[in-house]
Amino acid sequence: MRRWIIGARPRTLPAAVVPVALGAGCALGVVRGGGWFPGVASADVAAGPIWWRAALALVVSLALQVGVNYANDHSDGVRGTDDVRVGPARLVAGGLATASEVKRAAFVAFAVAAVAGLALALATTLWLLAIGVAAIAAGWFYTGGPRPYGYLGLGEVFVFVFFGLVATVGTTWVSVEAATALSLVVGAAAGSIACALLVVNNLRDIPTDREVGKRTLAVRLGDGRTRWLYVGLVVATFALVIVAAAIRPWAITGVVAAPLAVGPSRRVLAGASGADLIGVLGDTGRLQLAVGAATTLGLALGS
Repeated sequence: MRRWIIGARPRTLPAAVVPVALGAGCALGVVRGGGWFPGVASADVAAGPIWWRAALALVVSLALQVGVNYANDHSDGVRGTDDVRVGPARLVAGGLATASEVKRAAFVAFAVAAVAGLALALATTLWLLAIGVAAIAAGWFYTGGPRPYGYLGLGEVFVFVFFGLVATVGTTWVSVEAATALSLVVGAAAGSIACALLVVNNLRDIPTDREVGKRTLAVRLGDGRTRWLYVGLVVATFALVIVAAAIRPWAITGVVAAPLAVGPSRRVLAGASGADLIGVLGDTGRLQLAVGAATTLGLALGS
C-alpha cells in the first residue's frame, strides 16, 4: 500500500482540492440556473448549491490528479526520463512496481473520475461528458503517447485549464447549474498557483530533463526566466484574488496568505537549485492550501 501512496504523490493533491473548494465557494449565494451560460432549467430556483454534486466534483478532481500522477510515472518510467532524479522516488523508475501495474492503476483512477463525472453529467448536462473525455485524454497524453505535449513545454497549459478553470468553473456549474464571472476569475487564480507548483518542480529538474530531451517550459525558457515565471505566477494569483474581491468583496481574505509567498519567492530568485527546491515545492504547496482556504472562506462569508 505504501508504494501506491507514494505513486499517488499526496503532496500534489491540494492542486485537486483547492479549485473545487473555490468553485463551491463561488456557488454560494448564486441562484440555480442563473449567471453566465445557464444550464438545464430547474423547477427549484432557490439560492444555494447542491452539495452532493460538489462532493462528486471533488471525487472527479482527485481521481484525475491521481490518474495523471500514475500515468506520468508510467510514461516517464518507460521512457527512462526518471532514471536519474532529485525528487521523490517513482514507482517504475525506482523498481517499486512494474510499468503494467502502474498503467493499470492510472486507468483505474481515470475510471473512478469517469463514473463520478457521468453521474454529474446525467444530473446536469451531457455536454460534461465531452469535457471529461478531454480531461482524461489530456491527463494520459501529458507524458504518454508518441508525442507527449508535456515534453513540448505545454504542461502548464494543461494544469491551468483543467486544474484551474475547468475544476473551479465546473464545480460552480454542477452545484448551481450556472457559471459566473467570479468563478472564472477565481479559477484563473487557482490555475496560476497550480502552475507555480509545476514550474518550480520543472525548475528543479532542468538539468536532468534537458539531458533526456524532455523539453518542458522550464527547459525552453532556461533557468533565469523560469525563476521569474514562478514569481510572476505567484503574484498573478494574488492579483486575481483582488479582482475577485471586486465582485465579492470578502474574497479579499485570500491575501492574508501573501506572507507565505515571500520565503519561497526569495529562495527561487536567490538561485536555489536541486534538493533545495524540494523545500520550495513544499512551501508552494502550503501557500496553495492557504490562499485556497482563505479565499474560499471569504467567498462563503460574502455570499
